[in-house]
Amino acid sequence: MKFKELNLSQEILLAVDELGFDEMTEIQEKSIPLLLEGRDVVGRSNTGTGKTAAFGIPAVESITDADKKTVAVLVMCPTRELAMQADEEIKKFAKYKHIVKTCAVYGGASMENQIRQLKRGVNIVIGTPGRIMDHIRRKTLKLDFLRTVILDEADEMLNMGFREDIEEILSYIPAERQTVLFSATMPPEIMAITEKYQENPEHIKIKSAGKTVELINQFYFEVPMGRKTDALKLLLAAYNPASSMIFCNTKKMVDELTEELVKSGFRAAGLHGDMKQIQRTQVMNSFKSGSTPILVATDVAARGIDVSGIDAVFNYDIPQDNEYYIHRIGRTGRAGRTGTAYTLISGRKQFYSLRDISRYINAEIKEMPLPDKNDVISAKKENIINEITNFGHVSDRRAYEILDRLAALGIDYREAAARIIAERLKSETDNLPDYAARPVRKGNRKGEKTVRVDINIGRSHRIAPNFILGALADATGMAGKDFGKIDIYDEHTTVEVPESDYDYIIESTNPMKINGRQVEVKLYKGGKTERISERRNREISGKEKHKTPFGKSRKREVYTDYIPDRKKRSKKRH
Repeated sequence: MKFKELNLSQEILLAVDELGFDEMTEIQEKSIPLLLEGRDVVGRSNTGTGKTAAFGIPAVESITDADKKTVAVLVMCPTRELAMQADEEIKKFAKYKHIVKTCAVYGGASMENQIRQLKRGVNIVIGTPGRIMDHIRRKTLKLDFLRTVILDEADEMLNMGFREDIEEILSYIPAERQTVLFSATMPPEIMAITEKYQENPEHIKIKSAGKTVELINQFYFEVPMGRKTDALKLLLAAYNPASSMIFCNTKKMVDELTEELVKSGFRAAGLHGDMKQIQRTQVMNSFKSGSTPILVATDVAARGIDVSGIDAVFNYDIPQDNEYYIHRIGRTGRAGRTGTAYTLISGRKQFYSLRDISRYINAEIKEMPLPDKNDVISAKKENIINEITNFGHVSDRRAYEILDRLAALGIDYREAAARIIAERLKSETDNLPDYAARPVRKGNRKGEKTVRVDINIGRSHRIAPNFILGALADATGMAGKDFGKIDIYDEHTTVEVPESDYDYIIESTNPMKINGRQVEVKLYKGGKTERISERRNREISGKEKHKTPFGKSRKREVYTDYIPDRKKRSKKRH
């Protein structure tokens, strides 16, 4: 559906057309007509799907001459960056509607400047919950005539601990109002807010995760513990993206990684919530202009950043939430463009976490071998050759004059070029770490070295192999075929597992319950017990007969040599 098919004023249609908007995105097509009618809306949609226009255009359209001196629309955002971004976008939609006056209020910026703007009269306020509350308490922001309140990225606001502020702000707003909520996820806390503060809301769900990831090539690299930074340096040097974002889970890691990259000659800057607003603005301006091509950030700090043309996203840390992964990699696949996302993992736990993400997004994340230092140097040489080849003929006589002077000093053109190329290679490769690439995981565990783990539950507890296998698979996230032979004894069970997974399995399964019973999993030492089948065979061979009270031979079904990937079990009846 096209924007011109909506019942919008000419001022807004002109601004939208100037921005190059023609067809609406799915969230816009479903939300805008409802919002123009004044309906309450709950929109579930990921970052990068056009949410700001979905609520911003109806907000601008709703402003009338009667709103010149009163706040009619309030937009709440989780971060300063998102508030600034929303303010900029709404200003663009209001370019030709001169009665619309906006004001962004957020922490880290001058309170006096914001108060001055509010006193001059604004009708749309965009801000973070904390600063909005500050203005309400100072009585510099009055919401007596508010008609619409919009909660953008509501799930993130709750994650950041803003629930009390949000509810207090809503208590100052007239009961008769339009309440709009956009969120990437719908946890119970969000649903509680919709039930309490919205009236018969329309629910809109946009299944954009698959559409987003389809356009993004996704790869992962498995590296030893403690070598992620070295691996990242090699990747940045090998692929040399014009612009890239690197995501870390903590502010401390952002600072440490940024410092390490800068030391190695990369132009990188960090972004996280503890930085002052002036620093954050400088970092973002530098990244947007291209003078700093590498931005290292936390998930929260990166919310709301809208930078076009990002070539690559690197997950230095595995995200703590599957939705965060979608938000991260979506930075490089916006507006129908393709992109590339790389994830670094160390250890089996991270391997299985990434596999869970792959299943969640229903897309393959392929393993790739890391380039080693020699590969990177070879790639740099090729780049220089290509640059010189594609440079074309040099028409500037000054270059030849320099060569003539060098020749007079006994330095011919080959030596001159070699010196310049050597210096270029030195600056680009001297700080690269030595790193031997490991082979790519083949996905098949045949022939892999195994160990046995011991679980203190057995046949006397009425346990069958499928109980054991199901509990292990559930606790570890591993597939059934990753486990080997299961032997069940009277009081315990042993399971064959890949040696490389042993530490991860022990960590994941303690504590663990099987059939409602708490169990302990540890390394099997062997030699102390025997399988039930072996004991029974010995008893029979020794003519040791066991009878029931009724004089009949007792029949017992015993499972041995259970091998999950064959999906067979042998039964012996005695």
